[in-house]
Amino acid sequence: MKRYRIKNRFRFITFVTVVVLLISMALGNLFPVVASDSDQISYTEVKVQAGDTLWDLARAYGSENKDVRELIYDICQINDIEAGSIYPGQILLIPN
Repeated sequence: MKRYRIKNRFRFITFVTVVVLLISMALGNLFPVVASDSDQISYTEVKVQAGDTLWDLARAYGSENKDVRELIYDICQINDIEAGSIYPGQILLIPN
C-alpha cells in the first residue's frame, strides 16, 4: 500500500480549502436557496379612476400595518412612477 507524506503544509491546506470552496459553490448552484411563501409579497392590481390620488389608493388597498407614506414610496418604486404622475385608466400594483 502506498503512503503519502505532506511535504508542504501550507500548500496542502490551501489546496484543501480551494477544493472545499469549489465543492460548496457547485452544490450551491445545484441546490439554490428558495424563498419561503411568507417572504413573498402579494399585490393588488388597481385601475386608477378620475380623482384618485396615491394617498387614497394606499389607504384603501395597502397594508394597515404600514405607514401611508411608506406605501406611496413602495407603489412608486414598484410601478416606476413619480408620486404625482398617475392618470385615469392606469393600472397600478399595490403591495398588501
